[in-house]
Amino acid sequence: MSCKVLVVEDEIFVATEFENLLFDLGHEPVGIASDSRQALALAEEAELAFVDLNLVDGPTGIEVGRSLAARGVTVVYMTANPAQLGSGVPGTIGVIPKPVDNNELRQAVEFAVAVRRRTQSEIQPPRRLRLFGSIGETPALA
Repeated sequence: MSCKVLVVEDEIFVATEFENLLFDLGHEPVGIASDSRQALALAEEAELAFVDLNLVDGPTGIEVGRSLAARGVTVVYMTANPAQLGSGVPGTIGVIPKPVDNNELRQAVEFAVAVRRRTQSEIQPPRRLRLFGSIGETPALA
């Protein structure tokens, strides 16, 4: 079953490659947001979001992820700076460090979809995805 996915990433080549992978996996990208304003404008359309930390408008990704999660979007951070997240952000799944190869990204998308659908016991997270707290705390819709 497909999901509507928001890509919050300011590096256009990374974002478009990820968007193409989402199409290949049968998901519906709702857009690419390079800053917090664009991300929040697309929030209502998204079920999942992959969020970088450092965007065009600065290090706003943590707050973007927090805001998206509060709106019911399932959030995974994807960043070259995972230490910036400390012990994590409540309501979000976790963080996967960049660079990420397509196989690992595919696994991260499948896991995020499973968390959203509450079927994560059937799918293992990618090895490098550091989970935050209890997956049960992650906003998800059945």
